[in-house]
Amino acid sequence: MNQEAIKKYLDPANIAYFDHYRRQHRDHFDQIPFSDTRITHIFDADPASAAMYAEAFPGVQVSRSVDELVREVDAVWMGDASGRGEDHYDLVAPGLERGLPTFCDKPIGGTVEGTRRILNLARERKTPLMSSSLFRHQWGTEQALRMRDSGEHGPLHYLLASLGGGFSLPGWMIYAQHPIWTVVTLAGPGVQAVSAYAYENTCHALLTYPDRQPAEVWYGRPDVAAEYCSTSVHFQKRTYSYTPAIEGNWSLGHHYEMFRMADTFRRMIRTRQEPVPHREILEVTAIVHAGAKSLAEKNRMVALPEVM
Repeated sequence: MNQEAIKKYLDPANIAYFDHYRRQHRDHFDQIPFSDTRITHIFDADPASAAMYAEAFPGVQVSRSVDELVREVDAVWMGDASGRGEDHYDLVAPGLERGLPTFCDKPIGGTVEGTRRILNLARERKTPLMSSSLFRHQWGTEQALRMRDSGEHGPLHYLLASLGGGFSLPGWMIYAQHPIWTVVTLAGPGVQAVSAYAYENTCHALLTYPDRQPAEVWYGRPDVAAEYCSTSVHFQKRTYSYTPAIEGNWSLGHHYEMFRMADTFRRMIRTRQEPVPHREILEVTAIVHAGAKSLAEKNRMVALPEVM
């Protein structure tokens, strides 16, 4: 990593993050850098962005097209921090066609039909595909899964997944994916309907199941903005609440969830076993769109089949 390039292009907070965590071996969980993985090529529709990436990570070559890139690599990671996913099919299809294990960032396909199109291509080509949220890989989420699966705390009764920041409808389509992924990961797929209500810069959504307690998603929750997100998992015998932080250290927790997501993808490359069921990936997209439809129609309860 070229730290001078990091300092040239990033803001002070991210410069400090790279310096304090990404470059400190004591915080690398005895895994990073991965001994069997190397980033070799990058494609970006914006050539200037691709050039900056290659400068920051010496040895990475800039590809002129996705088709050129997939001829040179063993797997594809399609990252998109803020896009709506409308171009994701065109970006991942060449790799899926060649059988390259592929990670597709959220929102995976933009629309339910776009998501289904990507999933169908992966299935038809028998290509391993992963899509996920960092929230699925938080230390707290992993601990909640361990608690759920142990049975020691009784059955999971209720779940509240919250995200700080200010709500907007365009933001809902992208960032509500995170707390919704939390719900589907912990409470499971099978959501029947969604009702969403927004007031000013906060939005509250109720996700109902036909056979279990509902779950709540709160986007724009004002009291968790400093922690970015917060989740409360209510078991019969106790409640477990967590944020991304590990022992109060947010940056270390954020580093951990990114490491775990990347490592999960690496395991998929080696085993060709998909870590996230296609049903869950499609359902997350459908919940997002059902919530948007509910907001547009006076908060009515929108059944998932209406948007599927």
